[in-house]
Amino acid sequence: MAVTPTVAQGAPGIPARWTSSAKSGVGTALSARSPLWFTISHGILNEIYYPRLDSACTRDMGLMVTGPGGSFSEEKRDTLHVIEPFESGVPAYRLANTAVDGSYRLEKRIVTDTKRPVLLQEITFAALKGSASDYRVYALLAPHLVNAGMGNMAWVGEHKGERILFASGRGVSVALAASLPWGACSAGYVGVSDGWQQLRNGGALDPACQRAGDGNVALTGEIGFSAGTGTALLALGFGAWPEEAAEIALASLEDGFEAAAETYVANWRKFQAGLEKLDRQAASGINSYRVGTAVLASHLSIARPGAAVASLSIPWGFNKGDDDLGGYHLVWPRDLVETAGGFLAAGDARQALEILTYLRSIQQPDGHWPQNCWSSGTPYWPGIQMDECAFPLLLADALRRAGHLPRAKLGEFLSMIESAASYVARNGPVTGEDRWEEDAGYSPFTLAVEIAALLAAADMLDACEKNEPANYLRETADCWNGEIERWTYVTGTELCARERIDGYYVRIAPPDAAGAASPKDGFVPIKNRPPGEGDRPAEAIISPDALALVRFGLRAADDPRILSTVKAIDATLRCALPQGPLWYRYTGDGYGEHEDGWPFDGTGQGRPWPLLTGERAHYELAAGRADKAAELLDTFERSAGVGGLLPEQVWDKPDIAERELRLGAPSGSAMPLVWAHAEHVKLLRSLRDGAVFDLPPQGVERYIKGKTVSPFRIWRFNNKIRSIPAGKVLRVELAARGVVRWSSDKWLTVHDDKTAENAFGVHLVDLAVAGLQAGSTIVFTFFWPEASRWENVDFTVGIDLSDSQ
Repeated sequence: MAVTPTVAQGAPGIPARWTSSAKSGVGTALSARSPLWFTISHGILNEIYYPRLDSACTRDMGLMVTGPGGSFSEEKRDTLHVIEPFESGVPAYRLANTAVDGSYRLEKRIVTDTKRPVLLQEITFAALKGSASDYRVYALLAPHLVNAGMGNMAWVGEHKGERILFASGRGVSVALAASLPWGACSAGYVGVSDGWQQLRNGGALDPACQRAGDGNVALTGEIGFSAGTGTALLALGFGAWPEEAAEIALASLEDGFEAAAETYVANWRKFQAGLEKLDRQAASGINSYRVGTAVLASHLSIARPGAAVASLSIPWGFNKGDDDLGGYHLVWPRDLVETAGGFLAAGDARQALEILTYLRSIQQPDGHWPQNCWSSGTPYWPGIQMDECAFPLLLADALRRAGHLPRAKLGEFLSMIESAASYVARNGPVTGEDRWEEDAGYSPFTLAVEIAALLAAADMLDACEKNEPANYLRETADCWNGEIERWTYVTGTELCARERIDGYYVRIAPPDAAGAASPKDGFVPIKNRPPGEGDRPAEAIISPDALALVRFGLRAADDPRILSTVKAIDATLRCALPQGPLWYRYTGDGYGEHEDGWPFDGTGQGRPWPLLTGERAHYELAAGRADKAAELLDTFERSAGVGGLLPEQVWDKPDIAERELRLGAPSGSAMPLVWAHAEHVKLLRSLRDGAVFDLPPQGVERYIKGKTVSPFRIWRFNNKIRSIPAGKVLRVELAARGVVRWSSDKWLTVHDDKTAENAFGVHLVDLAVAGLQAGSTIVFTFFWPEASRWENVDFTVGIDLSDSQ
């Protein structure tokens, strides 16, 4: 008797959630005809992205098994998982999931079809107790179409006489087809009437549940295994409408798994063959280099060549719903430049150049880059991070110095370079946010990137015969370089006394405030902490970020101030773990799980970052300790999860089994973190070359070897310095034409100096105050000719005894 299809009960289902970020595999076809990216954890497929790598369309897709005596088990929870790639550097996977009770084994092979957006999953079921006929195997698919679990529709239907499981939402449809006829199928609402609930509670699917609309939906279908047929092929097709998705899914089934796998593997072999030979077997037996290069390439866009997201994961996804649209599948310009550096270190200059071209396309009209954006270039978060505005300049210069941007090609990027350099020079050195997306002020990391980028831009402008603006960029860089210690180096603190050191660079000093004698005397808000645990003195917060002063060539590795800072970092932020030492981001960091392992939910406690061990290894190499750097490389790699993927953070407390947290193993944060893999690839290259691969040479030549000291100190409205060393010239920089009226004797004598506009639209004038004695005070105000008005505010700058350097 035919069953009349009905709508499942329980709309709209429980609130939608994403899934674990602990990926064990990520992959894509490296084919323009297959805009599909997939992730794996706990032995099953997780998020699958289509048609862009910032558009997640599934939560997960796994199997359920019912057996003798009404037994029920779920693949991701009730089996032991083993995953391995088809071969090193090829992100096609074999999975073996064996029931904890020893009753069955599921073996799977996973690739995407290179001809079309279809994910193929070859599944073999084997009964280890009893016979295969005692068991039934069901596929469970949770669509989360276009970054949302709610508002989707699912139904059981047909296409060309074949039974298909369908889902649609927000202009995307999916169709799940099988090489064996589907048995019982259902469409239901998650947590109420989905197939998991039906099988777990009743042992069978409800044939009346054939449609579920406008909710958090799930599809379930019994795979038609029989005693003689233990292998099935599932094809999950993606399209703009249901018929398209079904058509291509059936076409992939017709072609079969082997044909798709052969081309998929060939694409990846070709990619890997073109790279530098930096292959390395980690302690786990995994070729860590090939895993890393595959991760970098698996996070590249097809629709927008050169775009790459930070991670195909959602940190603590199982605790997040539809309100977290961005996740980590956004483009961060900083992470993207780091990714480009990884490609460049691996010998793929073409891809690094493509990334630079993409960056040029998303640069904002005023010259800056967005904090992050969708792969289309549409900005997401509105912050301004000055390191992200400077990093593309370093990438351009790295390509130029390596011979990949000759003079003619460099000209194509000249407008981008001039605009970015102008933005950095006019709006630095204070950043709106540091590289951790949090605080404004003077950050040693950001300063290092800004100054190195200005010097790099100056060289590129010189190469294009633009010498005057190049000189201005160097003058600005020199001035900022001479202020780093005044802004961020503290002495005489409790930590100094305890560790018997002279001083150290702070994590960040707040922007100048009238009430503080120096920025580093101010307070810094610690984000992600409970109320009342926010502000701390700048001198109380330390970070490994200060090592960027060495990484970007501004300070020598053996500079006494760096050596003291390293001692302070190790005394406060070093974490001894089974794999070796890792470091925390900064004192009091709140971005991580709570003490009881509860996921980060806006507050928490920061955990160690393997990335920082890679950065520390680069510092050790710069200091001439290659053996120490090699040891830290081992630690870096031993922090990887299953499959060799590097996490953002690792757990630093005793095991909490119920939360899957183990000492030294990946936490619930992002995995893989592409930035970490880029750092790993660069470290392999650096160790092979015996020198830091991405160290910009300009600062080394100018400040470490040449000892260049700036004759200037710069005052501007976004950086109102309050003092300058005796003997310095005071340069005043304005956004519009003006006259500086100033005096050094309380207005008894008055000077009027007109500004002149330079190539970057900066109106500047150098005040002749170098001959003033220490203890003098300069007072000045402005007349604005365009508006024919006075500023009506007096500003003062004192003359100090000597330069802080």
